[in-house]
Amino acid sequence: MSFNPGLGVIALDRPLGFRYEAGTFGPQPELRTLDAIRASLRDPLCDGPDPVYAIVMDVGRMELRAELERRMLLFGVVTYAAGRLGDEPVRSQGHVHRVSQHSGWRPPELYEIWSGAAFVYMQEFAADDPGRCYAILAKPGQIVVVPPGWAHATVSADPAASMTFGALCDREYGFEYAEVRQRRGLAWYPLIDESGAIRWEPNPAYRTNRLEVRGPGDYSDLGIQSGASLAVQAAAGLERFQWVSEPALAAGVWTNFEP
Repeated sequence: MSFNPGLGVIALDRPLGFRYEAGTFGPQPELRTLDAIRASLRDPLCDGPDPVYAIVMDVGRMELRAELERRMLLFGVVTYAAGRLGDEPVRSQGHVHRVSQHSGWRPPELYEIWSGAAFVYMQEFAADDPGRCYAILAKPGQIVVVPPGWAHATVSADPAASMTFGALCDREYGFEYAEVRQRRGLAWYPLIDESGAIRWEPNPAYRTNRLEVRGPGDYSDLGIQSGASLAVQAAAGLERFQWVSEPALAAGVWTNFEP
């Protein structure tokens, strides 16, 4: 199952990478090797696809480029290899966002699944007590919001298939891994059971809190329109997403936010 995100970026899987349609800008992809993410895996010595995923940051339609830059926003795209990392599905490294100098916040992030299916896992804190923990299952065309300051990772929900997602980010993005790597991952590990389904196991390096597993919430209070791609909504007016690079604009939404 897939949908057309309208961003002009086509994911490739043999080898992992991307193709840009006419009128689309973007860099050469960066490839994340298995060795680069071992420190955040449940079994750092596991076998798995290598590279694990390909990523491009700052992509999109040429007609939106200047406006994205002016608003300190950018689109990124990531595509995952099919397969598994030992007993875990293919996933990103858990991290928190670095404080952005222009806003003074650890910025939020806006995910959109393009193909396959994904769990966007998030927890309030990268600390011994992780606070509230969620695993949000999203399918093509669905959008998930990670609020400011939360630790998070994106997990393929189907080991048999590749998975691609887009993200709208603060242009001054940066990732911090130290707290997560110190605890060998986030507070819950996704594991593949005998049927191929994903189950969740607590990481003993954290205080175990309840994990809520469900689909995406209602983000209309953030100006997000259900059923329309991020690219289509951005083309209609990027101002609706200004809170991504200026989180203070939605300060009231972040209080007791539920994804």
